[in-house]
Amino acid sequence: MLKGIGNLVLKELKELMRDPKILLGMVLMPLLMFPLMGTIIGASMEATKEKLAEMHVLVWDKDCGSYAKNFTEYLRSYGIRVHEVDVSKLSEAVALMPDYNATLLIEIPNGFSENVSRVIEGNTTVSAKVEVYGVFSGSGMFEEVGVSMVDALVESYNRQKAPNPVGVEKNTIVKGEILEGIDPGTVSGLMMAQSITMPLTIMMLLTFAMQIAATSVAMEKEEKTLETLLTLPIGRFTILAGKLAGSTIVAAVGALAYLVGFQYYMSSFTGMIPAEGVDLAALGLVPSMLGYVLIGISLFVSLLSALALAIILSAFAENVRSAQSLIGFVYPLIFLPSFLLMYMDISMLPLSLQILILAIPYSHPILASKAVIMGNLSTAVLSIIYVSAFTVVILYAAAKLFATEKILTVKLRMKKLKIKWKRKASTES
Repeated sequence: MLKGIGNLVLKELKELMRDPKILLGMVLMPLLMFPLMGTIIGASMEATKEKLAEMHVLVWDKDCGSYAKNFTEYLRSYGIRVHEVDVSKLSEAVALMPDYNATLLIEIPNGFSENVSRVIEGNTTVSAKVEVYGVFSGSGMFEEVGVSMVDALVESYNRQKAPNPVGVEKNTIVKGEILEGIDPGTVSGLMMAQSITMPLTIMMLLTFAMQIAATSVAMEKEEKTLETLLTLPIGRFTILAGKLAGSTIVAAVGALAYLVGFQYYMSSFTGMIPAEGVDLAALGLVPSMLGYVLIGISLFVSLLSALALAIILSAFAENVRSAQSLIGFVYPLIFLPSFLLMYMDISMLPLSLQILILAIPYSHPILASKAVIMGNLSTAVLSIIYVSAFTVVILYAAAKLFATEKILTVKLRMKKLKIKWKRKASTES
């Protein structure tokens, strides 16, 4: 029934693997992309470990007793760089945190040493607690690692001073505002969905749009309808603008459908995170109207450049299949920054990786969205300027390609080269 299928499969494999665009775009690129992603994420986690190893903590010791000193020295014994400050108000201690590059403030209240002594002696009616204030800076999924580390150290300290004399009260500092009784991990958890959804949405929108634009041009070249379209009394730039607009609309619909489904998926487990009365809008962790406008502009210019680049690449394709393969070369420039920026802020990366991410134009919509959330509008504006300059260059190249007959002749030249290669191979054999 399936006689000879082995020969047919071998024939198909030979034809596919002999096409360099398919070999590079669909086989070699994934083999290179995923190890590179692993390397980048590994380097990012290593950078996080280094920052934790050099973690600076401010200690406001209001007790100045023996156990307070003992607790401070215990923190130092684990390599934490403790800076003791002498202030009169909590706001003064918070204001000093940037001077010491500290992300955590530990307040040891009055009566701490006395209460620890009573608990150790067996008095269970009292408790000794330290107040921990963690700064939320939007650094990604590892935001609460510092607070978790202090939790672990307090637990370890309690094992030495059994029965568990010291408790921890967690508080959050957002843009200089103190949020009493709110765990930084709670705020980070609430922001997690936003940190994942935004890069994924941008990634899907760009890839959908590029696929649609490349398929449109390649299909028209393959079916000879592009030649007819170019002979119509319509401006070449109008044709280009129409293709860009059509691809953008279809890609936006696809990305919106993806976003709705993904939001539902995320809500299935983010709903389990206790909100504890946290209002992100009240904390300023939701973009303002101007912020939304800046994010929209950044995404729009990035989308335009991606579409124009897809059209340029598809001009070198002979058919839809080869066009999709050529577009595959651009995917790492979209996927790598998206996955990386889901996990951490660009400031946590080594300088070389920061330069690489900033050089990739398709990382800037994500950077702009993160900057807007944290109120850093100037960073979003600079991102828009950079991506706009890149977009102008790509649009100019696409317009020049449409203004001439090169969009048709590139295919013919590639055919001639292919025929010459076949003739040379046959003469050698």
